[in-house]
Amino acid sequence: MTKDEILAYVPPAGKLLGREVVEVDQVNGGAVLRFRALPEFLNRHGTVQGGILCAMLDSSTALALYAVLPAETTALTANLNVSFLKPAKLGTFTATSRLVNRDERNAETAGELRDADGVLVATATARLRIVPRRD
Repeated sequence: MTKDEILAYVPPAGKLLGREVVEVDQVNGGAVLRFRALPEFLNRHGTVQGGILCAMLDSSTALALYAVLPAETTALTANLNVSFLKPAKLGTFTATSRLVNRDERNAETAGELRDADGVLVATATARLRIVPRRD
């Protein structure tokens, strides 16, 4: 895969989440993604289930690193630490992420998730392991 194909690729889980890549910062490492929460994602309280929010943040924080990786490498999330700040209403979410630091084998990224009204509903930090790509 070329670098552009890697950055544009939406995996099956991303399709389920209605993932749309809005912007990618290939210089500093960062991404803006949009997601669409479906009624099937709601929990018993009528808000988006936390695991779904984690998946959105996992996708966003990983893409922040992919933005600066050479095409022959990829990254695997080793740790994702999520803080839930507000109940997440059904609808569209925007995830913004950035690369915090990186060496040859590891990286740290950070992200935030906002609802359609701009309310910050969750934040995350991720530690990722950089590995050779196997296509």
